[in-house]
Amino acid sequence: MKDKNLTRKIAVTGIMCALALALSYLETLIPAYPGFPPGAKPGLSNIVTMFMASCAGSGYAFFITIIKGLFAGVTRGMTAMLMSLSGGILSTAAACLLFRFCKNKLGYIGIGIICAVCHNIGQLATACIISGTASLIVGYGPLLLIFAIATGFLTGTILKAVMPNLAKAVKLKK
Repeated sequence: MKDKNLTRKIAVTGIMCALALALSYLETLIPAYPGFPPGAKPGLSNIVTMFMASCAGSGYAFFITIIKGLFAGVTRGMTAMLMSLSGGILSTAAACLLFRFCKNKLGYIGIGIICAVCHNIGQLATACIISGTASLIVGYGPLLLIFAIATGFLTGTILKAVMPNLAKAVKLKK
């Protein structure tokens, strides 16, 4: 029985990885909106990562995060890879911890918001290191925080809507 669940987890991870990559690529096609921070995207692929953190476990969620980061490197270059990995790893770590210890207190929307904020913190730290300019935090940080709250609310709401049916469909056991 354990082998059957492992096989299911591997198959679902492959499907979810493909979905995360497709959503990640789709977001690169979204044009910049006036008033939005440069490079800001809704983070739809993070819905997949949060789902896997909740239903399959941290190893599977981190696997998808790393594949997404490598995909960013192959398709958009080294800086995109570093930004994707730094934000993604911090966000995935937050998701894994929050789903394990605080799911009932925070809910999907609260976890989505915290993960989005963590993602932006990781990316902002990487941008500061790459540029050598710590003033990015002061100038860009507050705008990113507002955007992270909005996008985290969006991704958390979507996760909340799809979670019951998706979890039932894939039937994963941690």
